[in-house]
Amino acid sequence: MSEIPGPVLAEPATDAARELIAGLALRPWGQVAPSVYESGRLVADAPWLPGHEKRIDFLLREQRPDGAWGPPEGYALVPTLSATDALLAVLADAVPAGADLLAPAARGLHALTDRLLATPARALPDTPALDLIVPALVESINGRLSRLSRVAGATAERLPRSPLALPAGLGPDRLHAVRAALAAGVVLPAKLAHFYEVLGATPADAGPTLTAVGASPAATAAWLSVVGPDAGPAAHTFLRTLIREADGPVPCPTPITVFERAWVLSGLRRAGVSVNPPASLLRTLAAATAAEGVATGEGLPTDADTTSVTLDALARLGRPADPAGLWAYETTDGFCTWPGSEDGFSVTTNAHVLDAFGQHVTAHPGADARYHRTVDRLSAVLPAHQLPDGRWQDRWHASPYYATACCALALAEFGRGGGAAEALDRAARWVLDSQRADGSWGRWGGTAEETAYALQVLVAAPTGAPQVDEAVLRGHAYLHRPADRADRPLWYGKELYCPTAIVRAAILAACRLASVHLTGVDRSVVDCGYQATKTAT
Repeated sequence: MSEIPGPVLAEPATDAARELIAGLALRPWGQVAPSVYESGRLVADAPWLPGHEKRIDFLLREQRPDGAWGPPEGYALVPTLSATDALLAVLADAVPAGADLLAPAARGLHALTDRLLATPARALPDTPALDLIVPALVESINGRLSRLSRVAGATAERLPRSPLALPAGLGPDRLHAVRAALAAGVVLPAKLAHFYEVLGATPADAGPTLTAVGASPAATAAWLSVVGPDAGPAAHTFLRTLIREADGPVPCPTPITVFERAWVLSGLRRAGVSVNPPASLLRTLAAATAAEGVATGEGLPTDADTTSVTLDALARLGRPADPAGLWAYETTDGFCTWPGSEDGFSVTTNAHVLDAFGQHVTAHPGADARYHRTVDRLSAVLPAHQLPDGRWQDRWHASPYYATACCALALAEFGRGGGAAEALDRAARWVLDSQRADGSWGRWGGTAEETAYALQVLVAAPTGAPQVDEAVLRGHAYLHRPADRADRPLWYGKELYCPTAIVRAAILAACRLASVHLTGVDRSVVDCGYQATKTAT
């Protein structure tokens, strides 16, 4: 077993939590790593915004040796389309001055034609609006290639000439239908505002006081490019502030105010980390008590996931609220994320709903029977969606360790019946079996975030497996080990993204839980809270 030198240090965890929470107030739109997709859209659609050259440099730095951008597998398709289209847009405006972009643009095109677009649609990850974004960007790239071939002469000879084809099984029909509906004045689901940059329409609620279209810099920039910055001064300020803070590239999704605050505060309190958030943060969470719930951030519709985590955070902070508003999201299968406009089932949304109702019935044992039936129902729904090997997989995060942690923690604290206990045991055994040689866990390689989720599962599950203590020790040591480990984007958006404050909170929570667990183990243990949050920065 791995030796972990040093004394027990409790105070750094509290200090790190205090610093993390202060950052939530200082950056109220949220802390998200820069996005290739969003930055590429600004390069293509809004070159008039400050930081244009820095965004181009960012795209060039982020290109992989194989010509693609972004995470492994099919997750690279959307960022590679956006970055390639952006470079072609710059080439069209700057030929021959932009000739130094020919090689990276050509590599991006080859990555698309040789691998990414050759993947059948059924094998691509189900990232939001992929069936809108991919046809729109393929259409745009083909148009740019056609125009370049007419005006650039020998320059264009170095670029592929054949039109890019869509993945088998993915057509442009839905994109065309949505665009036609918007052009005809049809009011579409509010969540589509997040993708306005590919829809060619003006948001119905756009105006001078609008901060962000659909919580997306790309959608906001596309709107301002049509109406002009003077028509949206608040949105223009929003974009310029994001650009200044990130020194060029922009994140997505943003703003994520409530989402970030709820996940950070809920996760820290659940792990027993002492937090004392300012009143301004608590006021933003209190909106979850409204009948329709609360949204991730401005420009997005209310959803059951954010509402549930917010209610859980409020309960853990001594401000419990009735979760009855969540019944608006109830379906025959469980609970949906958005009512009436969602395909698929999310185990993490349902795990968080279990947290919210579990908090309520724990505080109010005499609550109406419907509340108790909801806890009973979700205690059975979550095990029913567990995979045979013991893990859970979800549509909002690429890693099964996140989904498994959400389900395991909810079942450990609020689950009822033998099925919940059996599911917990299976989850812990899967986590034990999938630990890497260096003590970490991860889908594509060990990461601090996924290791944090794995440790939370092991600490929560009352399994009798003798190797639990050793696995916790090794995972704890991995988080404490100084290393240059960049955040890996794992959260589902238009492309995979990384909400950095949420990830740091998860690591801090895991370190706290592991330290408490290991106090009964006969070896020296270090609370790595502060150090772990630094490795995720």
